[in-house]
Amino acid sequence: MTRRRLPIGIQTFREMREDNCYYVDKTAYIQRLIDEGKHYFLSRPRRFGKSLFLDTLKELFEGNEPLFEGLYIYDHWDWSVRYPVVRLSFGRGNFKDEGYLHANVMEQLATIERRAKIVSEHTTAPGRFASILEILYEKAGQRVAVLVDEYDKPILDALEEPEIARANRDFLRGLYATIKDSDAHIKFTFLTGVSKFSKVHLFSGLNNLTDLTIDPRYSAICGYTEADLDTVFAPELPGLGRDEIRDWYNGYSWRGDEKVYNPFDILLLFDSREFGSYWFETGTPTFLIETLFKRHISSLKLDDMIGSSDLLSTFDVDNIVTEALLFQTGYLTITGEENLGGKSFYRLGYPNREVRQSLNESLLVYLVKDPSEQMANSVQLYRLLEANDFAGLETLFHAFFASIPYEWYTNNDIANFEGYYASVFYSYFAALGLNITVEDSTSHGRIDMAVHFNDNIYLFEFKVVELASEGAAMAQLQAKGYADKYRGLDQPIHLIGVEFSKDTRNITAFEVASV
Repeated sequence: MTRRRLPIGIQTFREMREDNCYYVDKTAYIQRLIDEGKHYFLSRPRRFGKSLFLDTLKELFEGNEPLFEGLYIYDHWDWSVRYPVVRLSFGRGNFKDEGYLHANVMEQLATIERRAKIVSEHTTAPGRFASILEILYEKAGQRVAVLVDEYDKPILDALEEPEIARANRDFLRGLYATIKDSDAHIKFTFLTGVSKFSKVHLFSGLNNLTDLTIDPRYSAICGYTEADLDTVFAPELPGLGRDEIRDWYNGYSWRGDEKVYNPFDILLLFDSREFGSYWFETGTPTFLIETLFKRHISSLKLDDMIGSSDLLSTFDVDNIVTEALLFQTGYLTITGEENLGGKSFYRLGYPNREVRQSLNESLLVYLVKDPSEQMANSVQLYRLLEANDFAGLETLFHAFFASIPYEWYTNNDIANFEGYYASVFYSYFAALGLNITVEDSTSHGRIDMAVHFNDNIYLFEFKVVELASEGAAMAQLQAKGYADKYRGLDQPIHLIGVEFSKDTRNITAFEVASV
């Protein structure tokens, strides 16, 4: 197969098709959406191809037939009919400033009017929006396709300014309500964003939206599947291990049978031929990291959280549920589900190595306040583990806890000291991309943390003690026979009992027994 241009940073369908870029055909989804409904909403994390999907819809409704030759929808679409399109995008601009959102929308509506040669006398955004839809319908004799990209960015940008965020939310609620009121003039509606705000607060005037976010039929509407990599991107695969690609980047699930890759990661991997945290490095919000610390969310718990469908949809300026925040922004994904009493519950975990490794590294940087020092600690940890230098490990972690500013403890009411100290250990190992299992079950109980590395197995037990160490952590490791589960692997097993003191806020015992 012939190699094509990698569409890095390209969000326009026309450019991808005319410049012979790789393109994963999503038009079968479009056909189904148009055949089965009218008003749709989709939430996906950043850099997942939402804008490209909207642009594909635009070109289709405008009837640009040559761009679709060879794609699924080409033989299933009436190219003799063209529909007017109204597209709003909030991808750029500073929505933290009071009044900016109103000015931005009025500018966008003015641009639409100028291009369509419409003269408007309306002074409110909803009135002007409704007028545009009505006039376009009358002029074209066809109903209008309404496309809204990054519908939620004006709210998300202002979360640190709650009053402005609420004002932006209320303004958008009135704007989006226009869609329902103008239903007679509308052919199709598609809104996309990163988050799914509560219908009560944002979509109360647009309650006829069909939410595709966790509909298993549309789980791969954005992103690349395994089959896409093996077919569309086959020319790029030689020289790259498929298992390594899968470990690093696959794993996003919205309840579909097949997990998907983030397109941004895959395109940059094929371009650089090196594995890296490409998606994560495009901008993890400080707000997210600070929220996890303020709520005392242990990093050990991030890979095994539970949320209901209602909980994952509970997102608003005054009520940002941790599980919803992590799921909607792409740092956790659905790893399993079960039905209890007629209600669905979803198990959440890291989608892949990139997110697990990078998020834990960010948590450490937040604690240390010095990225260079944190990186040096991580490199030293890896080398000490390679050499099984347990005395060096104890010294390293003792120095790390000693480096955490005293103010951090005084400003945080840590209800679970044991979970906090253990989470620091976990984040250090996870930031290195090591194979870690938290609360690994055995016939005798649960091991706090198991690490598989360099053909060795390290079993950790963590305890917080009030007085001098009495070897409680090591005693539990030995008494429970935790090593028995791993003896069949025929690898060296190291039991490591770690004890912490609330008073000194540091390690008081670090005992090791190799079996």
